[in-house]
Formats: sequence, C-alpha cells, structure tokens
Amino acid sequence: MALLSAAELPLVTWTGETMGSTYTVKIAGTNLAPAFLDTLKKEVDDRLKEVNRQMSHYIADSELSRFNRAPPNQPLKISPEFARVLRFALDLNRRSGGAFDPTLGPVINLWGFGEKTTMRRTPSDDELRAAMKQTGCQHLTLTANNELSKDIAGLTLNLSAIAKGFGVDEMAGVLRRHGLTNLYVSISGDVFADGHNAKGQKWQVGISAPVLEWRPGDPLVTVLALSGQAVSTAGDYQRFFLNTQGRPQGHIFDPRSGRPVQHNLGSVSVVADNCLTTDALDTTLFVLGLEEGLHLIESYTNAAALFTIREADNKFRLNPSSRFTGMTGFKVADGP
Repeated sequence: MALLSAAELPLVTWTGETMGSTYTVKIAGTNLAPAFLDTLKKEVDDRLKEVNRQMSHYIADSELSRFNRAPPNQPLKISPEFARVLRFALDLNRRSGGAFDPTLGPVINLWGFGEKTTMRRTPSDDELRAAMKQTGCQHLTLTANNELSKDIAGLTLNLSAIAKGFGVDEMAGVLRRHGLTNLYVSISGDVFADGHNAKGQKWQVGISAPVLEWRPGDPLVTVLALSGQAVSTAGDYQRFFLNTQGRPQGHIFDPRSGRPVQHNLGSVSVVADNCLTTDALDTTLFVLGLEEGLHLIESYTNAAALFTIREADNKFRLNPSSRFTGMTGFKVADGP
C-alpha cells in the first residue's frame, strides 16, 4: 500500500522494526515536543515488544512458542491479549468453514513458506496428508479463564495472519491514550488511519495492482479515503515460486486442502473499524474466492471488501462488497 498525502500542516513521522517487518507512525496537525515524541516512540516499541512476547512464533520463550512445545493435554495459562486474538481466530475458522486456520503451520512449513525452511517445492500427497493430520482447530481447547491446550502431538499455532493487525490496533491505542487523533499507523501493509492527514483531509491509501513480482512504482487499482478505519490486503503476487509446470504457486494456502489457492483473484482488500478484523479477513476472503468471500463479508456489519480479479492481458476487474463504497470513498484509479 502507498500513502498519498502532501505535507502542509505539521507532520511527524517515524519508522521501526517489528514482527519481521517495518512499522510506520505518522501524526498530523500538531508539533510534538522532542521529549514527548521520545515517550511516544518508547511506548509504541514497548507495546509491540509485549505483543511479540505473547504471540511470536520466532521468539523461543513467547507464550505461543511455549504452547507449541507443550505436550498434548497440558493446559497453558495465556495472557488476555493472546486469548482475545485466538478467540477471534477460532470464531473466524468456524464462520468461514475452515478457510482460516491458525494451526496450519506444518503445511506452510512443508511447502517452504514457514520459518523452518526456504526450500520451496510441491510436496508429495503422502507428505501433505501427514502434515494435515497435525492441523485443525477442533484439537484446541481455550477455557473461560484463558487456559489453552491441545489434544494431539505436533499441533502448533501460527498467528502471523492476524497478529500484525492486532499490533497496529495496539499502536493506535498508545497514541490515542495521549490524546492524539490525527494518525496513521501501519505494520507492513496493515494500516489504521484516523482523523486527517497533513492536508486536512482523510488519509489517502493506495491499493496496489496485484502484479506478479510487484515493485514500488507499479500501478494502483484504487485509492481509499480513510478516517477511523483500517485496511489490509492479501494477494498471491509478492511471495510465490514456480512449480514443475512453470505455474506460480503462492504463499496463501487453503486450510481445507493444504494446497496453494488457485483462482483468478489477484488480491482482496478489507476495510473495517479495526485492523485485527481486516488482517484476518483479507486472507480468509482470498482463500474463499469471490462468491463465497462476498457471502462471508456481508455477515460482518463493521467490514467491507474489494475483490481484485485478474483477467486476460494483465487487466483487472474490481468487485466491491455492498458496503465498500460508502465506507471508503472508493474510486477507480488509472489501472494497468
């Protein structure tokens, strides 16, 4: 995504590193004293570090990593934040018929897109069946007092498809608690924007065209005007490999089959009032495809989606859900 605003009012910007990616903070319309700015930076960094200590699958002593190492039927007390994110994920798993699954790690690793390997290949049917036996939300139990357990060996959690969105919401919460209302925060492509930008307008966020091997400067499919809203986009155009038939195999997998999604969707962008929702739903809708995805998104009264459909000759067709235009000021940009 690209931020599209020219600085006329004061604009404070900084970036940092978190969750294997870059985060960005922009605060418009006010000059911040250096000491106050340092306080904000520290509080944002501290909050993101705490989220990582709870939900990172890269940090060996995170709550999530300790659960992943735990044997079956051994409950682990988890933090309220971890429990909240996991409950959202489990609810989405149910509502989507399994199209979102935070236990899919063994399958993702098998295909070479996980943290354990970068060797990307098409696994055998036997390998895939074995990996799929180690997945499934039905094997998880989360009690009312936040004790988490599993009933099979080898089952692990990976919240990378939802944790960045939660992190964005937490960053915005830090700034709002200090009375800041004109803000833009993002981790990678997950964005929350509130108030106005440095031109006194809603924040303008561009949605990139899902061009394979996308690079900065490639065309946009649309520009969204956002305030009090989050947006996230999922697509198969940045991380993929070519299989033995020379066809691209993307990094988004259908948990129901264990195989990469194969259809004509190039990307799905989701807008909602929080980034936890957008980050989880964009991947889910991409897995479901246009028809099933539209059906699911209409059940969320606080969210809307834009489906970008690949057509012949590197052209794209945009299909918004019923609430999308009203929520975003949606307009078609000059496409490729």
